[in-house]
Amino acid sequence: MFIDTHCHLDAAEFGDTQDVLVTEALAAGVRVLVLPGVEAANFSSIQKLSATHPACAAAYGIHPMYTARAQPADLVTLREFIQNNHVVAIGEIGLDFFIENVEREKQEEYFVAQLKLAQEFNLPVLLHIRKAQDTILKHLRRTPVCGGIAHAFNGSPQQAAEFIRLGFKLGFGGAMTYPRATRLRELAATLPLDSIVLETDAPDIPPEFLQRGEPNRPSCLPRIAETLAELRRLPLDDIARITSANALAVLPGLSKHFTQA
Repeated sequence: MFIDTHCHLDAAEFGDTQDVLVTEALAAGVRVLVLPGVEAANFSSIQKLSATHPACAAAYGIHPMYTARAQPADLVTLREFIQNNHVVAIGEIGLDFFIENVEREKQEEYFVAQLKLAQEFNLPVLLHIRKAQDTILKHLRRTPVCGGIAHAFNGSPQQAAEFIRLGFKLGFGGAMTYPRATRLRELAATLPLDSIVLETDAPDIPPEFLQRGEPNRPSCLPRIAETLAELRRLPLDDIARITSANALAVLPGLSKHFTQA
């Protein structure tokens, strides 16, 4: 049994095939899919999917790449969705300093505001981090939350240790399936196994075994997990059990989806 801790099931690339994608994921052994929000405009689609499919768990947040067009009213909308729905995390939130001419101050303003909501509602957070590991950690120390997941982790061992100290798990997915991703594979092989969770980020970060241009899907997660099993020299069943337990520990709201499924 696997948990996909990060899957954009409502992405435009999937059209209206969500029912098929969920069915395929369940058949492949993926028991729960965490659906992060990226802006107020897609909160309703996530709410609908989580209401329709017991396997889908909702998270709501304003992604750093969408803060340029965000308005203060969006934070009010976020609060309303948190208050009125079953939510397993606030996310996808964070910082993205990879893009040129990015509005760093506005990104940080929305990030901190959402960390404060996580504090208020005692919810974990799903972190988007690109070229901003240390700045993210700085804000987490200033505005501590009850943990969460550093999605698509690609930092240093020292940064990994600090995220773990702050109560976070580290998300690994399709990127580690590429043999040339040596640094990332070394992290996956050597970091404490109780700190690792699995994710697809579907339709993004497609694994090595897909055809070029083919979107990632939640049903790919078990094959992605095979890479982690090989790197750790452990049976796949152990990887499934341990990473799922890690996900449940850091996102306790997921337990409801197991009782409903």
